[in-house]
Amino acid sequence: VQLQASGGGLVQFGGSLRLSCTASGSINSAGMGWYRQAPGLQRELVAFINNEGYTKYADSVKGRFTISRDNAKSAVYLQMNGLKPEDGAVYYCNLHYFTLDYWGQGTQVTVSS
Repeated sequence: VQLQASGGGLVQFGGSLRLSCTASGSINSAGMGWYRQAPGLQRELVAFINNEGYTKYADSVKGRFTISRDNAKSAVYLQMNGLKPEDGAVYYCNLHYFTLDYWGQGTQVTVSS
């Protein structure tokens, strides 16, 4: 499975971005997540949605970010509102199926203060 992430860019403090990730195959039975990694820091989970629509978020983004999925399009989205400079990172899309993990190439998000 290949994952293609897009939608990153430069945005001002308080702005919004919508990240998209499209898979080359079906995502119907998979959990989908967005992770991010800032320079010098470990990759961290931002948001996750399982195949039944259950979601979980990192405490730092709760109330500002929303993850969603469209199985018909094999896509997962991350709507990011109220962006802060500390949200700046490379964002990676992840597909998790049992013991398998697939990663997209990452998309850069930069938030100016």
